[in-house]
Amino acid sequence: MYWESERLLYRPVRMSDVDALFRIYGDVRTHAFNPRGPHQSIEESRRVILQRAADRERYGFDDWAVAEKCDPQRVIGFGGVFVSEFNGEQTNNLGYRFEPAAWGRGYATELARRALSYAFDELKLADVVGVTRENHLASRRVLEKAGLVLTQRIENLDDPPANLMFTLTREAWTRRKQCGA
Repeated sequence: MYWESERLLYRPVRMSDVDALFRIYGDVRTHAFNPRGPHQSIEESRRVILQRAADRERYGFDDWAVAEKCDPQRVIGFGGVFVSEFNGEQTNNLGYRFEPAAWGRGYATELARRALSYAFDELKLADVVGVTRENHLASRRVLEKAGLVLTQRIENLDDPPANLMFTLTREAWTRRKQCGA
C-alpha cells in the first residue's frame, strides 16, 4: 500500500530500508534534540524495523518510509503516525525524521498534514499527538502548521529542556477541514 502528497510518496517500512534507516537515524545531526541519541549500529536499525512491523501487525498502522516523487527509490526520511508511549500513556504519535539534505523544504509539514489525514480520515483515530523538545523550534513550527496545539509541558529534570506535547483531535480536524483550514 502506498500513499502520496504533493511532492512525496509514503509506504510501510520494510527490512530492505535498513541501510536508509541507519543512514538517517545513525546521523548525529538528525538526533540533536533526541535524548536517546542516534542508532549505534545497523543491528539497532534492524531491531527497529522488526518492531515497526510488529506494531503495524498489532495496531494496523505505523511509520512510513518517505521518498520524493522525482526519485521514488531513494528513502529520504521516515515518519507518520505510530503508537508509542509518552509520559506513561499510550499515544498515537506523529513523528518525522529526514536526512539533512532534505531539511528546509517543507517536507516535514507536508508529511505531517498527510499523516493526519490518514490518521483521522482513514484510520478514524480519536486524536494524534506530537512531542518535541522545547528548544526544537523547527519541529514546533511543523506541529503548529499542521494544526496541533500545545497541550502539555513535561519537565525533564534529569535531561532538560522540557518536552512539549501538541495534540489534535479528530473533531478539531473535521472542523478545520469544514472551514477550509
